[in-house]
Amino acid sequence: MPISTILIHHTKSSHKSSALQKIIKQYKNGVMEKKNDCIGALDGTHIRASIPLSIQGRFRSRKGGMTQNVLAAITFDLEFSYVLAGWEGSAHDSRILSDALSRPRGLRIPEGKYYIADAGYGIRNGYITPYRGVRYHLKEFSDQGPKNAKELFNLRHSSLRITIERVFGIFKKRFRVLDAEPFWNFQTQVDIVLACCIIHNHIMGVDPNDLLN
Repeated sequence: MPISTILIHHTKSSHKSSALQKIIKQYKNGVMEKKNDCIGALDGTHIRASIPLSIQGRFRSRKGGMTQNVLAAITFDLEFSYVLAGWEGSAHDSRILSDALSRPRGLRIPEGKYYIADAGYGIRNGYITPYRGVRYHLKEFSDQGPKNAKELFNLRHSSLRITIERVFGIFKKRFRVLDAEPFWNFQTQVDIVLACCIIHNHIMGVDPNDLLN
């Protein structure tokens, strides 16, 4: 079970059928306007963990290491708006999201707004996921642009979702402690992740250009 969560800036919306045209219209010259209904991106990341031998199986990730699976929602200003840390590394992302949504002070989304999320989270109100079986990653469009509305949707979706991958990269580079072998108890390991998220937001607020480039 997850240990801790923080709500820094919280967040229902239509599904892909109605959102497709809406998102496409929000693009001008290939760049989405900032002021629209998409308020950020949501994804999970694995943080190295030190776990008692008796429960290590639950924390073993697909890559074989011991991790905690951390769910995060971020804004396009590269700040965390919600973080749920402490889930086992073997837990599926959709299960963690369900937990975040069910908590009394869990993840909330303003009416009419939505997050960008990957296909693993399924179709839910408040989340826009890409079309399956259609080109998605940016490199897949390097030789040929989108041929239809679904491919255009996926291209724009991928262009936005890359924001959270960027944040995770900055986050882990900034806080090297997250990649080191932890020697604290697990509760402290979870608290450190949350503390680093808060410090990251403070840094971005003071100096948005401090991206460790």
